[in-house]
Amino acid sequence: MSINDSKIYLDYAAATPVDGRVSGLVHKLSSEFFGNPSSAHNFGSAAKKVLEDARKKVAGLLGVKLDEVIFTGSGTESDNLAILGVARFYKNKGRHIIVSAIEHLAVLNSCKVLEQEGFKVTYLPVSKEGIIDPGSVKKAITKSTILISIMQANNEIGTTQPIKEIGLIISEWRKNNNTDSPYFHTDSCQAAGFLNIKPHTLGVDLMTLNGSKVYGPKGVGCLYKKNTIGLTPLFFGGSQERGLRAGTENVALAAGLALALEIAESKKKTEIRRLENLRDWLIDKCLKEIPASKLNGDAKKRLPNNVNPSFKGVDGEMLVLALNQKGFAVSTGSACTTNETGPSHVISAIGTGGDWGNIRISLGRMTTQDELKSFLSVLKKEVARIRKQD
Repeated sequence: MSINDSKIYLDYAAATPVDGRVSGLVHKLSSEFFGNPSSAHNFGSAAKKVLEDARKKVAGLLGVKLDEVIFTGSGTESDNLAILGVARFYKNKGRHIIVSAIEHLAVLNSCKVLEQEGFKVTYLPVSKEGIIDPGSVKKAITKSTILISIMQANNEIGTTQPIKEIGLIISEWRKNNNTDSPYFHTDSCQAAGFLNIKPHTLGVDLMTLNGSKVYGPKGVGCLYKKNTIGLTPLFFGGSQERGLRAGTENVALAAGLALALEIAESKKKTEIRRLENLRDWLIDKCLKEIPASKLNGDAKKRLPNNVNPSFKGVDGEMLVLALNQKGFAVSTGSACTTNETGPSHVISAIGTGGDWGNIRISLGRMTTQDELKSFLSVLKKEVARIRKQD
């Protein structure tokens, strides 16, 4: 029996299943184009063409130049390359970085490393809805600020940030101070397939994307980097990816990522509408039919597939385990923090915690209304049961 036969999957924010068209392409390319793209012979040239075709497709979807797309091994690697790469390259220009308090740990932990290297990091607070005030970004910028990183959509509570407005503020500051910095990075891993991911229209200089959130393969990501910006690489070796990411490129996964992004963009309008209807139905039912419950994040300025409720007097981790036993896969937050106890840094930042336990329910292409009705019925029973035990 397949695990899929016994579970209803509601954790698409952690990882999406691979689209059949994508897995088919990856399998075919892995078998037929196994040459090293850096090799001069025909096998290498054939692999190189597949790689560059994938780069061209991603660049076209983003509306950027070919040499501005860097393939990496994950969204985490892309975040690390953006944060550490910019900071170390421009350290003689300034040593101040601005990020939000609810960034992915790939960004926050990179900043901790930089603090140990003598950089100053400003962690901007968010509202109780989990949204950054663009004005706080403007106030935090100094002449030593070289990088600002604000995620486009939060991976836990689903709130979307005013990236375009922040980009305009940064652009205006640079113009008024006759400088190219600070540079603006956004983590768009959760945003792809739902929000605008064209860097030029958003005013961002660097953008992180990955495969595992868009029905593509795991183990691949990419970083858009404006070609006038310098980066110090994380890996040292060959000259792959224009000297910014040493190591033999995974041609099949790069092509899989490109196809997955293309499919996600093509389905965007219809999928957003469908998921918003399911999301709003579930939020409404949770808040009306489960006593002492509340929604984390803004009700409207959120991803169309994200529902993150908290329940008073309920341990979130216990609820996740109970739901899992009943055949429903959800989480408390980021899969990257599964081994941590207590509320996540995101939940703490919005002021929810203490006696309130939360779960993250994230919907996807296979989610149906009937599945959510079944889930809601079990959720109500399990919340009541856990409360009774306490």
